[in-house]
Amino acid sequence: MDPDAVAKAFVEHYYSTFDANRAGLANLYQEGSMLTFEGQKIQGSQSIVAKLTSLPFQQCKHNITTVDCQPSGSGGMLVFVSGNLQLAGEQHALKFSQ
Repeated sequence: MDPDAVAKAFVEHYYSTFDANRAGLANLYQEGSMLTFEGQKIQGSQSIVAKLTSLPFQQCKHNITTVDCQPSGSGGMLVFVSGNLQLAGEQHALKFSQ
């Protein structure tokens, strides 16, 4: 299977889930997963989802600009995403990368 197609499909699934139901992201993380958010390290599926669901906005829409992927040394993939995050009620979008 084409790694770029896999990365694109994952990114579409991740961000559409984030935008519609952040709690639904729990199945995409493992207990060894780590999220670094503005310098804070958060580990484990439940802790990561708790952080994401506690963000100070209820509705958002991610508009993806780039999806770059490459194989990792352990048989997985590293995926880098950038784009714009439109918050409900805000005129200007925020830039994001993950």
